[in-house]
Amino acid sequence: MSRSTVEPTQEAHPPDKDEVRKRKRAPTDVPLDESIRERWSPRSFSDRPVTGEELRTLLEAARWAPSSYNEQPWRFIVALKDDRERFERLLGCLDEGNREWARNAPVLMLTVAKRVFERNGRENRHAFHDVGLAMGNLLNQATEMGLYVHQMAGIDPEGAREAFDVPERFEVVAGVALGHLGDPEQLDDPGRRKSEVSERSRKPLGDLVFEGTWGETASFVDPELPDVPHEESP
Repeated sequence: MSRSTVEPTQEAHPPDKDEVRKRKRAPTDVPLDESIRERWSPRSFSDRPVTGEELRTLLEAARWAPSSYNEQPWRFIVALKDDRERFERLLGCLDEGNREWARNAPVLMLTVAKRVFERNGRENRHAFHDVGLAMGNLLNQATEMGLYVHQMAGIDPEGAREAFDVPERFEVVAGVALGHLGDPEQLDDPGRRKSEVSERSRKPLGDLVFEGTWGETASFVDPELPDVPHEESP
């Protein structure tokens, strides 16, 4: 029986954090940077705080993401667990299912996108894309620092707008829980505990990368397809 089919409740002892990290390491088809292989999104967070210096480092990484016309449309609303009023206000912007586990994280955030260009006031249809790039930088930096991030689509955007006086030209994108890895056994839901320790998977590149026409798998991502030679430029 493979490890991925074993229920957490069948193990003699709860899995420790080192075991969980090993199991979550991405089984990539080609060698990748460790900050990509080691990144994953837990729901179990310890009560160990994240320092102000660590937060500044993470947000500095986000600040240097690329963006359309260098507009930098990302904004971040941050609430630390030490500040109970702000923390509970941000927690209340999450869906109930997310609140159950996110309340244990030492840091909660909302990502926000500016929907129009400063340069001309027109719609910036790439704003969400660029906020995602900023979060990608933050995720890589967090992994390098031994921190973990879980992003959440399950939020109340309009409730968040009201709770934090977000201006009209901005839109709340997602919720974020951030901190150090905790014990999966702290999660009440058995399905979430199982997800916390199960191995990660992704669709094969052949399902995602096309060449020529839509749905035609690119030859360079599938080793079983014949390699199509490309003519050299004169």
